[in-house]
Amino acid sequence: MRNLLITGGCGFIGSHFVRLVLCERPHYRVINLDLLTYAGNLENLAAERRTRENLAYRFVLGDVADASLVARLIEEENVDAVVNFAAETHVDRSLLDSAPFLHTNVEGTRVLLETVSSRGVERFLQVSTDEVYGSLTLSEPSFTEESPLKSNSPYAASKAAADLLVRAYQRSYGVQTLVTRCGNNYGPYQFPEKFLPLFITNALDDRSLPLYGDGQQIRDWIHVEDHTRALLNVLEQGSPGEIYNISASGEKTNLQMAEWILQLLEKPQELICFVKDRPGHDRRYAVNASKIRRELGWQPIIGLETGLRSTIDWYRRERGWWERIKSGEYRKYYSQIYGERLGSQQ
Repeated sequence: MRNLLITGGCGFIGSHFVRLVLCERPHYRVINLDLLTYAGNLENLAAERRTRENLAYRFVLGDVADASLVARLIEEENVDAVVNFAAETHVDRSLLDSAPFLHTNVEGTRVLLETVSSRGVERFLQVSTDEVYGSLTLSEPSFTEESPLKSNSPYAASKAAADLLVRAYQRSYGVQTLVTRCGNNYGPYQFPEKFLPLFITNALDDRSLPLYGDGQQIRDWIHVEDHTRALLNVLEQGSPGEIYNISASGEKTNLQMAEWILQLLEKPQELICFVKDRPGHDRRYAVNASKIRRELGWQPIIGLETGLRSTIDWYRRERGWWERIKSGEYRKYYSQIYGERLGSQQ
């Protein structure tokens, strides 16, 4: 592989993957297709854009569901592989309006697969989520790649639909596909509507931390750099047609993470504000990553405490980055989601 089309490369995980490839695979050329919707941010790759433009890196503004644009890029750039990060990802937003999730996550994936199929692209990597599996009880074993898909939110359902399209194109047309499903990512450049950056930035400003329900929902945390290294491993060494779960075995309750953030920031625990739970809130996510460890030799290297400390330090240093995001349209969304729940405290 030489020429990679990376969709959604200005988002949180996508931008980390772009940086990883440019740093560790200098013989690759990266074409980054991103529509720059609310969570896509050119600042995430500002240095790469300045130093790499017209060399190893090209940014293209556009919609992943634009079939003519996708076809033109794949032909012009002689694309060898596609890595699909492009997605609407936030459960709360999907509960407000599922239409953008169907457009990007389902139709966008279909357009990519159709184009890849007709033009003989060597590999297609679909970056999915553990949320397609649904929810676990405390006593159930972690999800494996053979676990059934039981999505409980419009977001998760749209990702499950995309995964099934990937399977269909592999079986029907012989497209060399790969699917990864990962737990909750954290790290620098994460859009501050997500749990950890929201709580970190609110705590830095001595604002309430709106914790859904009783806070006992369990998530499987992994640092974004461990995730992207796993993705590169799968892209280069994974067996076509296979699914690979990715996990650092970092299960913690949301309440534990909130309390940990406040402890590390030396902020009072009273900042935690329990609010009305969201509809269909999955209780526990956990995935078994023994397959990728056994078959591809991948191992996470960033422990949860080390990763959380470094992430908090980054948000401390990069206040300007997240303050720009948390103004304007984001404030309208924040008020819509949390305003009534927080009441007079917000």
